[in-house]
Amino acid sequence: MNFLDKMKTRYTVKKYNPQGNINEEQISQLKEILNLSPSSINSQPWNFIFVNRGELKDQLAEVSFINKEKVLDCSHLIIFQVLKNPEDFEKQIEENLPEGAVNYYKTRVKPKGNESVKSWLGHQVYLSLGVLLSACADMGIDSTPMEGIEPEQYDEILKNDKYETLFAVAIGEKLDSDANQPKFNPKSRLKAEKVILEV
Repeated sequence: MNFLDKMKTRYTVKKYNPQGNINEEQISQLKEILNLSPSSINSQPWNFIFVNRGELKDQLAEVSFINKEKVLDCSHLIIFQVLKNPEDFEKQIEENLPEGAVNYYKTRVKPKGNESVKSWLGHQVYLSLGVLLSACADMGIDSTPMEGIEPEQYDEILKNDKYETLFAVAIGEKLDSDANQPKFNPKSRLKAEKVILEV
């Protein structure tokens, strides 16, 4: 099956098989893929936390709103975080990026103010979400991106002071009876000609 066919069949899972597990080799690949994600000026302002089954995942499930069942039943929960403090980000890029990239940040991003910087950093993390969902589709791993969690409470549980949570992704094996599968609930998208233009 080519990548286009895989994208036609991928969907957001609503119910996971609690006995379904993603093997360690696939988890290692997903970690490497996330580490290779693109970001503006190679900024990489992110942190990815993989949580396997256990007490920590149970605690996070309790602060995941309507996504509680998904978090409990999925094989792994991946939490996407962003650097909280712009000063920490500046230190990171000054230590790791070439002068041209640092200058771009200082002249094009930083002058717009702290809120704009934080928004820009968050956008970089969202780029990695697309990479992960595409990788999961290619590898035959079911997934659910979730903003419907309580990020501040995730942060309290995770105690990772330099980063703050933006969203999470559940991965695992869908239940055969999951009603959101395309065979039960066909994909619905706007017509391509409405959103894709060639000029």
